[in-house]
Amino acid sequence: MTTSDLEATFFRAFALLAADYPQPVREYRFHPTRKWRFDFAWPRVVCGVREAGGVAVEIEGGSWSQGRHTRGAGFSEDCAKYNAATCDGWRVLRFTGDMLRDPAQCVAQVIELLETQ
Repeated sequence: MTTSDLEATFFRAFALLAADYPQPVREYRFHPTRKWRFDFAWPRVVCGVREAGGVAVEIEGGSWSQGRHTRGAGFSEDCAKYNAATCDGWRVLRFTGDMLRDPAQCVAQVIELLETQ
């Protein structure tokens, strides 16, 4: 499956299995100066005010095919992105195509984080 297929799988699973939770923002730009985006994000909002951090999901395609995210510069850039996100209070879950064979487990992990946000 392509990354977009994997993202669609996750999105459908979350909508079905977590209908009582807020739906994610897709392609959420979280950094003020970099063009980094999360595939899916639930920004932290307290009393109607957006605060730093939240919960994010990244769908990692190409993990077995030497895709951009598993080689050299792409891998290094992803590390910088995830480190910056962590420093800003984000909790990031990363799911591969193999992991999305059990989308209910992936959704359960997101729900677990959303409930502690």
